[in-house]
Amino acid sequence: MIKLDFVTYISPKWKEHSELIAAIVSGLFIVAGWSLQQSSEQASAALFIMAFAIGGFAKAREGIEETIAERTLNVELLMIFAAVGSALIGHWMEGAILIFIFSLSGALETYTMNKSHREISALMKLQPEEAVLIENGGERIIPVSELIKGDLILVKPGERIPADGFLYNGRTTVDQSALTGESIPAEKKETEEMFAGTVNLTGSVTIQVSKKNEQTLFSKIIQMVQSAQSEKSPSQLFIEKFENVYVKAVLAGTGIMMIAPHYLFGWSWDETFYRAMVLMVVASPCALVASIMPATLAAISNGAKSGLLFKGGVHLERLSRTSVIAFDKTGTLTKGNPAVTDLVLREDVQQHEFLSAVLSIESRSNHPLAKAISKYAMQFDDTAPSPVNVVEQSGMGVFAEWNGQTYYIGKEDFAGGTEAERFAGGAADRFSAEGKTAVFVRDEKGVAGVFSLKDTLRNETKSAIRSFREKGIVTVMLTGDSEHTAKAISMDAGLDSYRATCMPEDKVNEIKKLKSNGITIMIGDGINDAPALAAADIGVAMGEGSDAALETADIVLMKNNLEKLSEAIILSGKMNRIIKQNIIFSMTVIALLICSNFLQFLSLPLGVIGHEGSTILVIANGLRLLRSSS
Repeated sequence: MIKLDFVTYISPKWKEHSELIAAIVSGLFIVAGWSLQQSSEQASAALFIMAFAIGGFAKAREGIEETIAERTLNVELLMIFAAVGSALIGHWMEGAILIFIFSLSGALETYTMNKSHREISALMKLQPEEAVLIENGGERIIPVSELIKGDLILVKPGERIPADGFLYNGRTTVDQSALTGESIPAEKKETEEMFAGTVNLTGSVTIQVSKKNEQTLFSKIIQMVQSAQSEKSPSQLFIEKFENVYVKAVLAGTGIMMIAPHYLFGWSWDETFYRAMVLMVVASPCALVASIMPATLAAISNGAKSGLLFKGGVHLERLSRTSVIAFDKTGTLTKGNPAVTDLVLREDVQQHEFLSAVLSIESRSNHPLAKAISKYAMQFDDTAPSPVNVVEQSGMGVFAEWNGQTYYIGKEDFAGGTEAERFAGGAADRFSAEGKTAVFVRDEKGVAGVFSLKDTLRNETKSAIRSFREKGIVTVMLTGDSEHTAKAISMDAGLDSYRATCMPEDKVNEIKKLKSNGITIMIGDGINDAPALAAADIGVAMGEGSDAALETADIVLMKNNLEKLSEAIILSGKMNRIIKQNIIFSMTVIALLICSNFLQFLSLPLGVIGHEGSTILVIANGLRLLRSSS
């Protein structure tokens, strides 16, 4: 049993670091072979052969399997040919060093991929594998994968929630930082939504499952990152096509180099063959091939750590070339929850009594405006609301009797008509011009007061818009709200322009017009935003948005923070600069090495060091993107 546990523990570690271990062992054999070169050539050669076999096995297998599967030559086979060619002309140590450095650079590239995949593993560990199912008055533990919509599950304090659902019974606070990044736990009461992977902190609660395991928000996050890591950017696709043609050209050039210089320049056959082998080594496009993928994976991994989920390298690559960003309003630029901004009372009205009446009545309503007014009133009156019988008139407001008086709360026509319109010198008109909604309160003496409510901007909206404009990006708001509201929010946020009263199809048409100005991003969170997200060059969804928005978008801001998109644009620019640096550097090194070899300045050992050293340098340069930019 102890042996089994040891193997279980060692196996993943061995798999993760096997390439690096093989490279190090290969290097040790090379050192041993070099030390025996003078005393025993046979022992030295045997050690070099061991270095070949151990260091080159993984790459040789990879090259052969890829060649058979895709019927194309590749860099791995080219390097094996070069190493064998070095051995054929008696340069065993140089060939072994070539294999060693090539395997070391491969281990470094694998490390980059493992590092990016580690974010997925960390996410997957957050989701429980089992749940406590409540059925027939009893409880039993079942795998999370067997849960279906409508099941009731028990979650105790300190446990992670195993499935998306609604709070069926109980009250609690939930740590949702794994999904939203918010450090403050969220208060949850009955009927409120709960998410898999979050932590139930205080109360023992019953949750009604609303989605299958593979449909949860948590599962979708994992799928998004996995998709991003497997999708290749245009640059990567181009390099892979170029690699196939280039490898064939190098092999053809090597064949010509084995013969032509002997007749054209009078080189000896030994020198001709030697230079052909050096050419095969230095002309291999290892550094060029490694210029893009490690950098892209590192950037995607960096984004995942800070709540930026990319559904592919192509979106990350294009992001830095953005010309226009279009925003939805509610839930994107604004918090999506109205809040009271002003309260104007009739001169004879006592604020405390007024707010007590309003709180008692509005607390009985589920309307978003009623909830906002109740929240505001609670700041001034923390006593429990008096029980009242509320009558709701759909689309207009509510009325109820409180302390012997009848109160009407709602729209202008419902709570006073012309009197409400003229109240406080036309306060309603002023509020409307500021993009606010007016809610009137009428008692038996007439209009007693008016609340103004507004969907307030997110805390980070203004700074995010400012950062976009500093980058030369045009900012536009597309909203279904009225002209007054759209204008007020646009001015408050500092946007370049806005389009009001937009239906979903109107947003799509506006996006198509904006795309003529360059790469256009659309940011939204609702079902009605999904068509515009799909029409844009890059669709971005807020993490707390609808399933339709999350499915359609190319990028997801899991922390619902617009400033993260600004960071993503910076990350994209940094990634593109590093890729450009890598490509220019690798092609320059290859050109210099080829010229030096043709002029007979370059020896095989120096060619090996120059070629493989450049590969390691471009991978290390890409790894810089793993450092957090936030």
